Amino acid sequence: MARAPSAQQILDSALHLADTCGWERLHLFDVANDLGVGLDAIAKHFAQKDDLVEAWFDRADKALLVRGEASDLAALSPEKRLEELLIAWLKSLGGHRAVTGQMLLYKLEPGHIHLQVLGVLRISRTVQWWREAARRETLHLSRIIEEGLLTTAYLRTFIHWLRHPQEDDADLRALLRRQLRCGPLALLLRE
Repeated sequence: MARAPSAQQILDSALHLADTCGWERLHLFDVANDLGVGLDAIAKHFAQKDDLVEAWFDRADKALLVRGEASDLAALSPEKRLEELLIAWLKSLGGHRAVTGQMLLYKLEPGHIHLQVLGVLRISRTVQWWREAARRETLHLSRIIEEGLLTTAYLRTFIHWLRHPQEDDADLRALLRRQLRCGPLALLLRE
């Protein structure tokens, strides 16, 4: 590589390599070798391996936000907007689904408490962007309840998506719709 790689090139290389060897076996020196650079070029963008995970989920959040700007979204019901946005988020991760699951298992290892705390913050951040992109305007107690219920729907859908890679898009959407139409969340989405 003639120039220093961009953060995106480093992330793409790491994902490509992890598809073959798995996230646990991936080392930053492998990424540097793949790109023909020294570790200093990697460190310029990523201070540690977990920063690649954060960049991967940032990329998914960006896909959700881009979908949120689409002209067709405003005319949809709140439930359908939320569905479209989360599906866009998941589709952006789809090319590396197995590695995405491996990244989460890496974060959940007992010795990685610091990564688990960051994982909780990541979930919160993604749910916040999901609500914002869906143009949710609930306030006070309604907002707090909605955030909690959306976090549950997000986690259930994401875990299901990770565990059922062969499931077709219609079935995943049906699962998400059931969650969005369930109990108190359905009432909040009608407001």
